[in-house]
Amino acid sequence: MKSVGIIYKYRHETAKKTAYEIKKWLEQRGIKVFLKEMPQNNSHEKEEPLLPTDIERLIVLGGDGTLLGAARKMGIYGIPILGVNLGGLGFLTETSLNELPEMLRLMIENKLDIQERTMLKALVKREGKEVFSFSVLNDAVINKRTLARIIDLEVYINKEFLTIYRADGLIVSTPTGSTAYNLSAGGPIVYPTVGAFIITPICPFTLSNRPIIVPDSSTIEVKIREKNDNSVVLTLDGQVGFDLRYDDRVILSESPYVIRLLKPSERSYFHILRTKLKWGGITYNESSA
Repeated sequence: MKSVGIIYKYRHETAKKTAYEIKKWLEQRGIKVFLKEMPQNNSHEKEEPLLPTDIERLIVLGGDGTLLGAARKMGIYGIPILGVNLGGLGFLTETSLNELPEMLRLMIENKLDIQERTMLKALVKREGKEVFSFSVLNDAVINKRTLARIIDLEVYINKEFLTIYRADGLIVSTPTGSTAYNLSAGGPIVYPTVGAFIITPICPFTLSNRPIIVPDSSTIEVKIREKNDNSVVLTLDGQVGFDLRYDDRVILSESPYVIRLLKPSERSYFHILRTKLKWGGITYNESSA
């Protein structure tokens, strides 16, 4: 391995200190290191790479939010990412600081598995013209700026009418994002490599409106039925926003990009769920002993 990039959380002293410690450790082993603090601003303008796009591996220090930003700026170039958690829940940044030395050793020896994650492409059409396009790893959310206000959203799957959701909003999530806002809104947890998208209404007015899972080959189209300009917003990965207008069409489909995450081969997704969601208890064999 000849080159590694490191992106660390904005204004986070532990992340910065750890980044420079990793840089020193890698350079002592003859590996060229590129270092960058994650910018605070997340606009809907074209994402620019933070580091050279030909690096062999990328280490992200922070939380899932930092990794989501790094995925959009660097992961789309196919660079495998090692996420290191420095705080919160951390479904994507699942490596702890205590595990970091061993993970670094496995990384430079090419002994970590690479798992590909589907991205979601969000495209907005206004009066027949494309006015916005973006790829994200977790989710796209449509809701009103005003709290506790219902919005009408007309939804089609592969051009076939599904329903009109009357709700606080609508989440379209990838399997990776199923443990984010989707989970909080009552949506299902979906295994991250399953080829699917999840459509989850937020607090629907009609109680029979339930989350639905569709193949990731589907094209999901949402037509905005709110007549007050700039009262509805499309939010991507909880970080990038775009104002919607009446009759805008939000078209959601599988992105041509995938994100590649580095993971130890012996750690399963179910282990992560048990750990992060505090699913405790004892096994059947233990309980019957």
